[in-house]
Amino acid sequence: MSQDKIRNFCIIAHINHGKSTLADRLLDLTGTIEKRDIVKQTLDTMDLEREKGITIKLKAIRMEYKGYQLNLIDTPGHVDFTYEVSRSLAACEGAVLLVDKSQGIQAQTVSNYYKAKEAGLKIIPVINKIDLGVGDVEELKKDIEKTFGLKKEDTLEVSAKTGEGTKELLEKIIKDVPHSTGNEDGLARALVFDSYYDEFLGVVAAIRVVDGSFTPQEIRFIATKTKTTPQEIGFFKLKRVKTNILETGEVGYIATGLKDIKTVKVGDTVCLKDEDPKSLPGYKEIKPFVFVSIYPIDNSKSRDLREALEKLSLSDSSLSFEPESSSALGFGFRCGFLGLLHADIVQERLEREYNLQLISTTPSVEYKVTTTKNELLFVRSPSDLPEKTKINKLEEPWILCNIISPAQYAGNIMNLCKDRRGIQNNMEYPNEKTVVFQYELPLSELIYNFFDDLKSTSSGFASLDYEFSDYKQVDAVKLNILVHNEIVEPLSTIVLRTKADEIGRKLLKK
Repeated sequence: MSQDKIRNFCIIAHINHGKSTLADRLLDLTGTIEKRDIVKQTLDTMDLEREKGITIKLKAIRMEYKGYQLNLIDTPGHVDFTYEVSRSLAACEGAVLLVDKSQGIQAQTVSNYYKAKEAGLKIIPVINKIDLGVGDVEELKKDIEKTFGLKKEDTLEVSAKTGEGTKELLEKIIKDVPHSTGNEDGLARALVFDSYYDEFLGVVAAIRVVDGSFTPQEIRFIATKTKTTPQEIGFFKLKRVKTNILETGEVGYIATGLKDIKTVKVGDTVCLKDEDPKSLPGYKEIKPFVFVSIYPIDNSKSRDLREALEKLSLSDSSLSFEPESSSALGFGFRCGFLGLLHADIVQERLEREYNLQLISTTPSVEYKVTTTKNELLFVRSPSDLPEKTKINKLEEPWILCNIISPAQYAGNIMNLCKDRRGIQNNMEYPNEKTVVFQYELPLSELIYNFFDDLKSTSSGFASLDYEFSDYKQVDAVKLNILVHNEIVEPLSTIVLRTKADEIGRKLLKK
């Protein structure tokens, strides 16, 4: 199809603002899926996504509307999955910024807006849930204009539940989102923005064609230098649709036939075997924040756990893992995650999708240790912490945290952050009902129920977004857990020296 008839866009929003429901209405309106096949959260195909009511994995789907090809890449909304969002943005020219009428602008709304703006996308602001009786649409339009500089008159109003306003949204996407400007006659190259493993077709790479076109002829992945002849080429509806050609500007997939999952990396550039185009900008390397050791209850399943982690890491490049062993728990893996929800989701997927029974240790963060010999170490596990006499300086990671809340809870949030060693950088009132905080916090405080405490102290209304800031010196010690007078290393943790006695007594009571 001609590039000027193709629109590639995504929907970005804070968690639970109706993004998946809006995607359902667009699928319905464009006739992409028969009405009888549309279920709630159609694009959320994992059981976990439906149970938790959140999108975990990005999904691509092609729609046809009035002679146009519309490629929608659905994105997650939770802070732990912002890496998925960045990958979606790289494959698009436009983004629908969705804001819940009843909840207004939230932390991930702001974060995702700036990611889309940085990616150079055309942003279409949309207020969702206009069928609800709560919330003021006009006031929210003013907030959007003040916060993002997007004109009030350009903000659309929709109800993803009833379908009201969705037709106007589709028309605006076609009118305002620019088409791709790739070189149709140039050397073929495409960005790999996602991948997964298929038992029959091997590694399946989701791609956005930037220049040229792809047919079933031998291809090469530039970064890994892997060559292969595709088993199948096509695009996504709910299932794969085989076409054997993808042209400039289109979004689709290449089933590589490769059985080694390490040969295809998300962010790589794919080209034809005998051509040598310039690599496309990939993604910045993502750094895990939270570390958890995972062991199979049946130690004979260690090999199965490794294979499962390798397959999950194919489509989730933010997941890292390395082997470790324990005299008490056997062979397992020290895994790195972007946050606690990410860790929970991965463990549940391992148990459900790969039929494993697992045990996990207390979450920890990565400490920076300068030894007395002036060596620099990064310690992810308490068992790797050197003896106290060998440590010259111990530093912990800090994050920059943005919190948005109704103004009435400002005092509670300030007390919570103070108790968690937070340093307030800024406090603003975008309107009389809302307060925005910027805090520096130790990451170790965030992973110990900070999110739950924030929700409790704000009656569920506060939201947060965070990113890594820097390392700062800390007076911390290793707290060992003894079973029958023997130290069980996987149960050890690193805690503040001043809180070691308190935490130890709490653990004893459990």
